[in-house]
Amino acid sequence: QVQLVESGGGLVQAGGSLRLSCAASGRTFSRYGMGWFRQAPGKEREFVAAIRRSGGSTNYADSVKGRFTISRDNGKNTVYLQMNSLKPEDTAVYYCAATYADLSSSYFEYNYWGQGTQVTVSS
Repeated sequence: QVQLVESGGGLVQAGGSLRLSCAASGRTFSRYGMGWFRQAPGKEREFVAAIRRSGGSTNYADSVKGRFTISRDNGKNTVYLQMNSLKPEDTAVYYCAATYADLSSSYFEYNYWGQGTQVTVSS
């Protein structure tokens, strides 16, 4: 199993930036594809970004493409989500997740989840 601990959430003004971090521990971090999901109040959890085991390929939701960047450092067992040009619509709890699938946007393919970190973007 892998344990995921997220950090970096907070309050930011529209147009600002945040970088979320997800520290992983367990068997082997590099064997998992990693993803970020988010859930706003009253809404279902939605896919944000994913990255392959090697970090060589990524996938993004259309709503964040060009603004968010997912990356990973397998030497540090950490995955990141750099969020730029933030909008109030980005306000949500952001979750880090790990999957045995290499690159996936499907909630059901993720095997392990972090506790979530709140991101609030003010107007």
